[in-house]
Amino acid sequence: MTTHTAHRKRPRRPAAVFRSLSTHALIWVIGAFIVVPLLYGLISGFKTTSDLSTNPIGLPEDWVTGNYTELLQSGPFWRQIFNSTFIALATAFITVGVAALAAFVFARFAFRGREAMFTLFTIGLMFPFAVAILPLFVMLRSFGLLDNPLGVILPQAAFGLPITIIILRGFFRTIPGELEEAATIDGCTAFGFFWRVLLPMARPALATVSVLAIVTSWNNFFLPLLVFTDQQWLTIPVGIQQFKGQYSQDTARILAYVVLAMAPALAFYSVAERHLIGGLTTGATKG
Repeated sequence: MTTHTAHRKRPRRPAAVFRSLSTHALIWVIGAFIVVPLLYGLISGFKTTSDLSTNPIGLPEDWVTGNYTELLQSGPFWRQIFNSTFIALATAFITVGVAALAAFVFARFAFRGREAMFTLFTIGLMFPFAVAILPLFVMLRSFGLLDNPLGVILPQAAFGLPITIIILRGFFRTIPGELEEAATIDGCTAFGFFWRVLLPMARPALATVSVLAIVTSWNNFFLPLLVFTDQQWLTIPVGIQQFKGQYSQDTARILAYVVLAMAPALAFYSVAERHLIGGLTTGATKG
């Protein structure tokens, strides 16, 4: 009887129950702030603008699928999707490639001025993109990179380097030195260790910074607006603004466009969420 009693679960204290309920309530409230606007935009895209004015909250009386199907059959919409995807992938490739090499040097080599140089990179986090917009525009114009995807890709990669280097350096420093010594004894050069050993082991961190670079590039509005005047190179955020100006009286169609524009990013982020959280947690706990 005593043993049975000892193995019984003790009742949870009121304070612990209250904290648990408060945490769950907070999560539900934050989730509602995210999900409700998305559902509202999705459902409103199936309405007409007049129906949206008379019945802004309820379900549509007649589901108008044309707002979505016409956009899905539109050439400019798919061209903007392609442009945003191409620029995001190119930005991530350059950012991760350059930052991985720099983080490897900062993590595995000891030299005079290393920490000062690393601090210089971290200071880059303090300056928002808008601060450098005027000199950046002058520089891009002097190099002939306006209306050129490189005019967006290269600045985005440069502004993405600080956070990418910080995350990768923290991960690279967790790799045991004995592993590097064993690779060196086997005749592996420094770059060989980086390419054959370090990068395969750093896949969670590489996935994390890749996701960050892609999502940041996809959501960038100001730089593509500044660089592109040619309609052929407009990205999704700029396309939304242009579409809003063109159909300013058709709110339902605009909401349908916004929902379709968000769908690729939401789908990608939902798939890559595990890598993002796992990589950030690894870098935070082991860095």
